[in-house]
Amino acid sequence: MILKPDTIINKHIGHIITKIEENGFKIVGLKLIRMSRKDAEKFYEVHKERPFYNDLCNYMSSGPVIVGVLEAENAVQKWRDLIGATDPKEAKEGTIRKLYATNKEANAVHGSDSVENAKKEISYFFSERELSSD
Repeated sequence: MILKPDTIINKHIGHIITKIEENGFKIVGLKLIRMSRKDAEKFYEVHKERPFYNDLCNYMSSGPVIVGVLEAENAVQKWRDLIGATDPKEAKEGTIRKLYATNKEANAVHGSDSVENAKKEISYFFSERELSSD
């Protein structure tokens, strides 16, 4: 998961972390970073041909983000359910994006769309020694 620049700017970090814990996730890795434009381009490479790619890379490299690894039964789907639709206007009540997103681009959080992509994304930001499942 990633808490995007708008989450940091709008001081919603604590609210979202609380929501994560209240929904049964265990945080096994967490750190504040600043993605460079090249980092964002590589991370979102899967979207390279999409019309929003350039704006997304600019946005994600515009300020600090918090990257994290969450653990739970069926974690990818559970996280996607908790964060809600990409567009906060379409997100269900009580979801993170409904509560904290500004708009479709500044939508508070990132979530992997599959277990396979989650593994790639985790290894992009974390080494094994930085994760604690204890």
